[in-house]
Amino acid sequence: MTRRLALEWPDPAPFRDRDGAPIRLLAVSDMLEPTLIEARNREAVAPVDLIVGCGDLDCDDLSFIADGFNAPLIYVEGNHDTEERWKKCSAFCPEAIHSTAVLHRTGLSIAGLTWPGVRGKYGNRSERAAWNQALRLATRRLGKADPMIVLSHVPPRGTGDVPTDAYHRGFEGYHWLMNRLEPTLWLHGHTPLAAADEWKHQVGPTTVINVTGAVVIDLLPPGPETLARRKRRMKQLKEERQTDGVAATAEAGER
Repeated sequence: MTRRLALEWPDPAPFRDRDGAPIRLLAVSDMLEPTLIEARNREAVAPVDLIVGCGDLDCDDLSFIADGFNAPLIYVEGNHDTEERWKKCSAFCPEAIHSTAVLHRTGLSIAGLTWPGVRGKYGNRSERAAWNQALRLATRRLGKADPMIVLSHVPPRGTGDVPTDAYHRGFEGYHWLMNRLEPTLWLHGHTPLAAADEWKHQVGPTTVINVTGAVVIDLLPPGPETLARRKRRMKQLKEERQTDGVAATAEAGER
């Protein structure tokens, strides 16, 4: 079953020329959602503005979905997405997002975090590599306050992961990054739906979604309450940065 979610996007800019229409994302990962195979089911979901992949979905399936909806595609690589496997697909599937790159699609800022470690059958996961990704992306986003979406294969530690399973446990560096950047959306795969209590979590202003299979996400123009909440948060962050700056200056003067 293709799950659905609607939420208000805190920036009105992407909706200026849409006459109030939502921005529709189709997020996929790990397995081809069976309901998307039938043309009539795809017609019920269409139109789609952007397809986003969170890893470990075969390139043939990704291209099938992109062609079936006639929509642009961006994606990150998962632990099973080996170089050999994807070289065969270069003619009909676009290149994956380079890790920590920030793309701008349909008026949205979207950052990608690929699998942090060696990919493939005998691959491994690396907490250090995940921390490096987190620090690089945090640095890229310094001084930028526009809302954003983060795509990763693995979720942040403690949010949508399986804490008791070392291979399906989230990354601590991603958890730090989520708290640091406060993205509006964090989309991930990797976690089997049967192993998780929920597929959607709210962590402060961030909605974290396990998109394993497929999720249709409608981003709606912001209402007055969403805009006011965003304005208050921006003011709070500005004050916090000013306080940190004053403290750092004072500490430097004491040395």
